[in-house]
Amino acid sequence: GSLQYGYSLGVINAPQKVIERHYGRSLGVWSEAVQVSENQTEGEGLILEPGQHPAVTMYWSLSVSIFSIGGMLTSFLVGFVGDLKGRVKGMLMVNVLAVAAGLLMGLCQMWRPHIMVIAGRAVMGFYCGLTSGLVPMYVGEIAPKSYRGALGTLHQLAIVIGILLSQVIGLDFVLGNDAFWPILLGLSGAPAVLQSLLLPLCPESPRYLYIVLGKEQEARKSLYRLKGPYDATTDLEEMRREKEEADKEPRVSIWSLIRSPVYRDQLFVALMMHISQQLSGINAIFYYSTSIFEQAGIAQPVYATIGVGVINTVFTLVSVALVDRAGRRTLTLAGLGGMCFCAIAMTVGLKFQNDYAWMSTVSMVAIFLFVSFFEIGPGPIPWFIVAELFSQGPRPAAMALAGCCNWTSNFIIGMTFQYIQGWLDSYVFILFAALLLCFTIFTYFRVPETKGKTFEEISAVFQKGRKKNVTDTELQQLKTSTDA
Repeated sequence: GSLQYGYSLGVINAPQKVIERHYGRSLGVWSEAVQVSENQTEGEGLILEPGQHPAVTMYWSLSVSIFSIGGMLTSFLVGFVGDLKGRVKGMLMVNVLAVAAGLLMGLCQMWRPHIMVIAGRAVMGFYCGLTSGLVPMYVGEIAPKSYRGALGTLHQLAIVIGILLSQVIGLDFVLGNDAFWPILLGLSGAPAVLQSLLLPLCPESPRYLYIVLGKEQEARKSLYRLKGPYDATTDLEEMRREKEEADKEPRVSIWSLIRSPVYRDQLFVALMMHISQQLSGINAIFYYSTSIFEQAGIAQPVYATIGVGVINTVFTLVSVALVDRAGRRTLTLAGLGGMCFCAIAMTVGLKFQNDYAWMSTVSMVAIFLFVSFFEIGPGPIPWFIVAELFSQGPRPAAMALAGCCNWTSNFIIGMTFQYIQGWLDSYVFILFAALLLCFTIFTYFRVPETKGKTFEEISAVFQKGRKKNVTDTELQQLKTSTDA
């Protein structure tokens, strides 16, 4: 599921020029531009390329960003689908969306390509909005406490492998050409077929079976399938205590979670971490890296984009190794701070590339480091830290809200980046540098360390902070009344 999400994120990048030409031909823009340019006499104004035509730009931006709208809408249903039939069957059910999306895009030349691709990307967004919540939820519930961070990071690792795979297959001599680009997009649905064959082999989440359904023996069998024959008493006792706590608190809806002062601090931290992931500017790199490298003067921008995918994968593996040693907070701070400096370096490189030839190298190195810092912390950690911040009762609602926040931010970047780039030109990454500085400061002051802590211990950290805030307020009120 995570691999499919990554493939869908990256597949739209490499064949951008090819798809724009087909959009232009479908809209009647491309053939007209060619005809006029053939008859053009010297001295006449330049004719717009298909990719520069406003209609093509709009449909292309919509093809990129509609994916996020789909994800935004279905992210609210993660908890409902996960509880309806269970985590495994829930993931199995939603595969039909991915297959439908693949068919729409793969057969897009049978009708109007721009309409079919946009429809297919929207349906794929519906699928990815669900799977990007269900996968981390399932992995978080089956993972032992000591490996929770590393296993949670595997979700991000599969995403970046999917992005890299889509970039390699998207090369013009493979599938990213005029003849095969619909197949390239249609393959977005292929992992769903493989997943449908493999998911029945996966045991259901023991926490779901015990805490949600109350089936202790089924939970025990699931633990044996996950860990082999062992004494499951300790794990079942921990689940029993968590179930007792969950039974004491009512099922928390999304609206109740938003209004509840008890979970306000956790929710604020969770949402800000997801916003920081998207507004860091990373998806501007994923979606538009080919055009960014062209602007930086790189001779073969597609290969540089694949280089980004390789760096992406390598440093996610580094994060898998470090996350349960260095901790979530430390890696997030290092990642956000490093990205801030890289965004400034990118701006300098793009600004002075015409004056100094070596500035193109500065831009390329800065982009590679930007991606490296992202994958060390801000990329993988927000996906699984939400499951660590909340107990079983509010967890589905919290993951739904965090997912919606993530997809909304993703949509904003996907839809507006080309226009912002046209407005700010080489200064576009200064905007992201300013945002990254704000997110670094927020993480330093507000995000607690969750490494190796139980849900009860993490909750106690926030309760302590709330008590301190109340005490400070009372002291201020007391001082005011004394002065009066």
